[in-house]
Amino acid sequence: MIDLKALRCEFDKKIILDNITINIKNHLSILGANGSGKSTLAKAICSLVKYDGEILINSKNIKELSLNQRAKTISYVPAKLEIYEQFITVQEFVLLGRFTYKKNFFDYSLEDKNITKQTLEFLKIDHLKDHLVNSLSSGEQQLVLIAAALTGESKIIIFDEPTANLDPHNSKIIAEHIKRLKKDHQIILITHDLHLASYVGSEVLFIKDKKAKLYGDEFFEDKTLSELYGVKFNNMVALYD
Repeated sequence: MIDLKALRCEFDKKIILDNITINIKNHLSILGANGSGKSTLAKAICSLVKYDGEILINSKNIKELSLNQRAKTISYVPAKLEIYEQFITVQEFVLLGRFTYKKNFFDYSLEDKNITKQTLEFLKIDHLKDHLVNSLSSGEQQLVLIAAALTGESKIIIFDEPTANLDPHNSKIIAEHIKRLKKDHQIILITHDLHLASYVGSEVLFIKDKKAKLYGDEFFEDKTLSELYGVKFNNMVALYD
């Protein structure tokens, strides 16, 4: 459970989010226009950006958790893989997800390596384990990011625009994995893709004008979408006439 209390974020004296108080009990999709603050909210929940107010995870203030405790509690999966080690393999990169469990000055344990192996098999990318990450397609790299998050065994996983750079085929693969992960993790999905959000099937938090409001199934009704996005919708397709 995640509680946001009077959350406020600003950059260069510009307010991005203001006085947001929300109780996130379960899975959630966060939607809104470009620049509305979706990714800022996600990064604040992970304590990756500065904010005012309180963020509680299972009644514990995230600022009071150590870096290791945070990493074991919540994982953030960005829209795109950015690495600075040119020759790192898929297996080595995914194993980094176990870093918070590794003892100082020791190699990764057999358990760490087994969890990495099982995660690669679970996502059906074990055949890529010896490939260089930089040699993979965008869809394969997104699966590697998910694998690294899963090896950390955090209960909460935040996906930030996971299909933004993918073709329809790979988008479908990622969508299926995210929906399947709802069984064992609390999933928070940031996306522009209304069809992805509808498929994953969670409550929706819509951000507009620095504020946020929760919606249930009524969010995907044409009337609601038209009011929120300012264009006419017909069966969830935006019409610009």
